Amino acid sequence: MNIKMVDLKGQYDKISEEVNKGIQDVINSTSFINGPQVKEFNKNLSDYHSGINVVSCANGTDALQIALMSLDLKPGDEVIVPVHTYVATAEVIALLRLKPIFVDVDPDFFTIDINQIEEKITKNTKAIVPVHLYGQCANMEVIMQIASKHNLYVIEDTAQAIGAIYTFSNGKTAIAGTIGDIGTTSFFPSKNLGCYGDGGAMFIKDNELAKKCHMIANHGQSIKYHHDIIGCNSRLDSMQAAILNVKLKYIDDYSGARQKAATIYNELLKDVFGIKTPKVSDFSTHVYHQYTLVVDESINRNDLKTFLKGKGVPSMIYYPIPLHRQKAYEKELVSGENFPVTERLSNTVLSLPIHTELTREEQEFVVSSLIEFLNK
Repeated sequence: MNIKMVDLKGQYDKISEEVNKGIQDVINSTSFINGPQVKEFNKNLSDYHSGINVVSCANGTDALQIALMSLDLKPGDEVIVPVHTYVATAEVIALLRLKPIFVDVDPDFFTIDINQIEEKITKNTKAIVPVHLYGQCANMEVIMQIASKHNLYVIEDTAQAIGAIYTFSNGKTAIAGTIGDIGTTSFFPSKNLGCYGDGGAMFIKDNELAKKCHMIANHGQSIKYHHDIIGCNSRLDSMQAAILNVKLKYIDDYSGARQKAATIYNELLKDVFGIKTPKVSDFSTHVYHQYTLVVDESINRNDLKTFLKGKGVPSMIYYPIPLHRQKAYEKELVSGENFPVTERLSNTVLSLPIHTELTREEQEFVVSSLIEFLNK
């Protein structure tokens, strides 16, 4: 079987007519930067996110950086982040000469451990960046309560969970990225809403803060050649916006396909010894950017990965080296501090193929191959 980790070609084939027309319209207009497609996408994405302000940009990392720049933080200010995440979350903090403060993650949901946040807060703490990892939200209700108590900003990193729905204890719901002061996302091709290049966006409640983010992304100007603040050059190009305008129409279908695939995996793996399937919280839906197992420590995870590859089954490890073990961030680690959950996850997580085109037959082959290794 030709099983893919993500099948972008199969997905494209179903929408190729619409996508090709969108691309051709951009070429015909020659409005490659800030064309009407960008404005249309910003509006459509805002409508999908309950009318919140949307500022698109060049990529998800830029979205995080611009969000932090908009808050006027000072060098040395501290920003709390989960230690089990992709490097971009901490990278932008360090680039702005801020200090990332690492917090371990919940062993069930892999998002920031809400019980460890307050002990990391100091007089220098200015913000929290919860990451909605693998496709479900961190516990935003508690995080927002902590932020309010300590007068902190909250920037949601929702690059892996666009479209996930958070439910508060009073029954109210909100879409991922719209709960904190600023939400950020990525349109990297493999994301649940991905373009055919790179792109990102911010979701911003406050109108003035949204204007500021837009200015920062456009060289610090709101009027051409009038640079009122220090900015950068970070724009979503018109061609990517045209593609995203098409794909946004199908995002709920894409989420549904991933959820269906996850249900099938759960069914096939429910009695398999040594494998822990993803746990879904009672406060967030899961849109399964990744379907991530935890392999028992008695099983050699790397040997399993190699065996699956030999059977034609791709798999990925997100993430094999925790942030505090990365050479670039060693100096950020307080002497004697450790993160046992993240350390364990870095040695035991394994993500199986999941995407909108995955068939049950392919999933059965993936699971039978996994079981074959376990029974060796």
